[in-house]
Amino acid sequence: MLVMKLQCATLGRTLGFLTVLVVVTAAVLNYFEDSEAVKYASMAEDIKTAEQNFKQQNKSCFILGASGETGRMLLQELLERNIFSKITLIGRRQLTFEGKSYETLVQEVVDFEKLEDHAAAFQGHDVGYCCLGTTRAKAGAEGFIRVDHDYVLKSAELAKAGGCTQFHLESSRGADKKSSFLYLKVKGQVEADIEALGFDRFAIYRPGVLLVDRQESRPAEWMARKFFSAVSAVGFTSMSVPIQVVAKSMVSNTVLQPEQKTEILENKDIAALGKSAGN
Repeated sequence: MLVMKLQCATLGRTLGFLTVLVVVTAAVLNYFEDSEAVKYASMAEDIKTAEQNFKQQNKSCFILGASGETGRMLLQELLERNIFSKITLIGRRQLTFEGKSYETLVQEVVDFEKLEDHAAAFQGHDVGYCCLGTTRAKAGAEGFIRVDHDYVLKSAELAKAGGCTQFHLESSRGADKKSSFLYLKVKGQVEADIEALGFDRFAIYRPGVLLVDRQESRPAEWMARKFFSAVSAVGFTSMSVPIQVVAKSMVSNTVLQPEQKTEILENKDIAALGKSAGN
């Protein structure tokens, strides 16, 4: 009985400490945050109007990485908001969906090692979304570079050659081609290489920790998401973002008119724009 009381007391102190840590962390980091995301606040009406105008243009799009967490959520958001007359999924395997809303999807199965042989799959699209990616833990250093840089860049090249004018890339917070960290360096390099292709519009999304319950989640990842979920709950949006918000942000930003050909949306921008899109 005494042991149980001691355990409960220890657990209570631990939870209390973590709660204080979350609040203090949020307060300190928020103090150093800039306010650039303000431009995306209160845009709900503008987005609705832009969506209506965009729908009338009868555009088509493709999604790379629709089998992943962000890609699946992005596809769901696009179907719900119905801004495209045609949606094509480009991937290494056929995906299975349930529901009538998925019946109109076009699927193109490609071999990413021989993308040149599948150039036709990238032709005739107005907008391209890329949520393709892996991890060093899964694929090793060389495999990670091949997927997150080589596959992504080659796909962008084929899309550009096929008439795509607008390309949206899911990248990562901290992406920098000069970084000493492989992950951030590769992300930054592919951003720069795609920008050099000269799309009429190139949007880069740099989310922080993605808040989503992965089925294959490792303990460390699960703990990190729980921590950042708690931080987000007290209003801090610099380090993490719900995956649904990323998808909403990408769709909303598609219909808006940017000031520059290339734009970078950091985590707070993504959170603000996704919130403006509504639930």
